Amino acid sequence: MSTVADRTAAVTLEQRPDASVLRLAGDWHLGGAAADTAGVLAGLRSLPRGDTVRVEAGDLGAWDSALVSFLLQAADAIRAQECELDLGGVPEGLAKLLELALAVPEKRDARRADVTPPFVERVGRATVRLHDEIQGFVGFFGEIGEALGRFVTGRARYRKSDLGLIMQQVGVDALGVVALINFLVGLILAFVGAAQLRQFGAAVYVADLVGIAMVRDMAAIMTAIVMAGRSGAAFAASLGTMQSNQEIDALRTTGISPMDYLVLPRVIALFLMMPLLTLYADVLGVLGGALVGILMLDLSPTLYFQQTFDAVGLDHLFGGLFKGTVYGGLVAIAGCWRGMLSGRTAAAVGQATTSAVVTGILLIISAAGLFAVLFYALGL
Repeated sequence: MSTVADRTAAVTLEQRPDASVLRLAGDWHLGGAAADTAGVLAGLRSLPRGDTVRVEAGDLGAWDSALVSFLLQAADAIRAQECELDLGGVPEGLAKLLELALAVPEKRDARRADVTPPFVERVGRATVRLHDEIQGFVGFFGEIGEALGRFVTGRARYRKSDLGLIMQQVGVDALGVVALINFLVGLILAFVGAAQLRQFGAAVYVADLVGIAMVRDMAAIMTAIVMAGRSGAAFAASLGTMQSNQEIDALRTTGISPMDYLVLPRVIALFLMMPLLTLYADVLGVLGGALVGILMLDLSPTLYFQQTFDAVGLDHLFGGLFKGTVYGGLVAIAGCWRGMLSGRTAAAVGQATTSAVVTGILLIISAAGLFAVLFYALGL
């Protein structure tokens, strides 16, 4: 048995004719060296029924919950053998803790079992969640429609200064990142087209490829994705923070509709600014393609831009602007919807922000696919 001097946690089980003795020694700490308790617990499980186990702690030093945890395991083993536990030899504080813990037995089936539900059940739950998500989005979309009706008739309660500030945040403040992304996309499209068209001596048609692709689809899609990660996330974070601070509840209490005061300015701002940002992105995308065409394909600037103007028609331009406007509305709705659904904790706000970006991008890509089919069917 270990001595008191080395303070190492130790436990022994001595079987005597009158009673078994569970002897404790040393310091018992969660972070310290653990005693070899496996053999002692095995010995307790093999005691003869009706025996008495007396705990002696004369050499016990400092202790914490590590000792309490072990003694509770020992008590379970002793009770399983229908033996009696004598705590007369332990410190008074430890004895009271153990008596309190042993006074009320653990309720059966109190611990939750970690059971994986069947595959069909998981599919069903996912389907129900998807149905609830779609239903909630459609309902929120309807509330925005009502708010827009009040806006048109002049009955919506909002601050015009908020609308102007949000327009600046989603418009002017976003010009830099929109320019960079679309310039690089135009440059990439030109590189991809040039690698193929040069084989046929048709490098000049890089201007057609870049112009039509950017003006018709890519500028609107890339700008919308940038705005989903930038403005959509900002909308969700802002509204989610207001939700956690109970500011939205305060608005409802004072009779002000949060849809009019908070959601409507954000939706209108992004809806109005997206066509301008898309047109700006068209120009930058064409310039990115022109950089490749002029510097690498030896095309003259006059030829390149004339080829672009001949290829890109007004139907492409207005079609792209229409798509960009729709994408902007979807991004704003997704950001505000997730923000209004946010919980009241910091973690919930972060989850709402992430969901806003994912939902916005998903809506953009879905709408782009729908527009592709629709425009093809209409011959546009």
